[in-house]
Amino acid sequence: MDSSSINRVSFPEGKRYNSFVGYFKRRYGERLQKIVLDAGFTCPNRDGTVGRGGCAYCDNAAFHPSYSTPGKSLHQQLDEGIGFHKVRYRTTEHYLAYFQSFSNTYAPLARLMELYEEALSHPSVVGIVIGTRPDCVDEEKLDYLADLAGGKVLSGWKRALAGEPDRTAPIVIVEYGVESCYDTTLQRINRGHDFETARKAIAMTAGRGLDVGIHYILGLPGETRQMMLESCSLINSLPIRSIKFHQLQIVKGTRMEKEYAEHPEDFERFRLDEYLDFFADILERLRPDLYIERIAGEVPPRFVSETPWGLIRNAELLHMLDARLDERDTWQGRLFCDFQR
Repeated sequence: MDSSSINRVSFPEGKRYNSFVGYFKRRYGERLQKIVLDAGFTCPNRDGTVGRGGCAYCDNAAFHPSYSTPGKSLHQQLDEGIGFHKVRYRTTEHYLAYFQSFSNTYAPLARLMELYEEALSHPSVVGIVIGTRPDCVDEEKLDYLADLAGGKVLSGWKRALAGEPDRTAPIVIVEYGVESCYDTTLQRINRGHDFETARKAIAMTAGRGLDVGIHYILGLPGETRQMMLESCSLINSLPIRSIKFHQLQIVKGTRMEKEYAEHPEDFERFRLDEYLDFFADILERLRPDLYIERIAGEVPPRFVSETPWGLIRNAELLHMLDARLDERDTWQGRLFCDFQR
């Protein structure tokens, strides 16, 4: 197939890439909002199982909403989160409980069942999104999640979604922090696992019919722009539905901040205009059916020493990307077929 035969007009909302915005409404008939939860987990690279100190770039507080704290019950966090989002999304009726903080499968299965099912007992919750590491799942945990999504666990559970009035099983989505396809990078940032571990976990999860998303960071130390572009081939090979991209942000107090101060030459840093162009290059190489859930991350200014892009919000960034893709007359997957050869 010639790359020019890919029809950009088929993308949602007339965009030039496969935007995740509106995905839930298209699939389930209504808008669903994620409510971030902190269920009190930790990570194996923090507690000494595979390492200590966590990932070199990480401070969970930097992306932790005020309503989500481990001292509150899950239902309290959900109630406060719903109240928070109702200000902006007044017509939203149903929500997804997003287990985000740290590694949310890093506990015995009995504990995970208790937490997930507690969240799903909230009358406004129609599903769960589980953020975790690829080395924190196994066959038993994934079998349970598949049974949960298949309606084999919660007897009598029912939610009336606009597009599915008789839904008797919750939505279940698993998000893995992959971050990089390069083992040298993963070792350098203290991830505690290699890329093959991520590939295996994703295959096991998708093989059970579960929706899989991944997180990926652009600009990690030691990676050139060419390396980042070449990683698109490995991303394309994964059986995932969606991906969240984050530009590396140097958060105060992290080991990454110290490393950046000592070796700035090891880091690819993007001006805003450079990032938009580079992200367009990334999109051109990604397979067109892959949903782009995020193109960059947002960290509150108090957590970083500098804000090289200013105080631009994600919505404005998306508009700028749209304009840049129009200027270049390009789209997601334009080079996919040639790139995969």
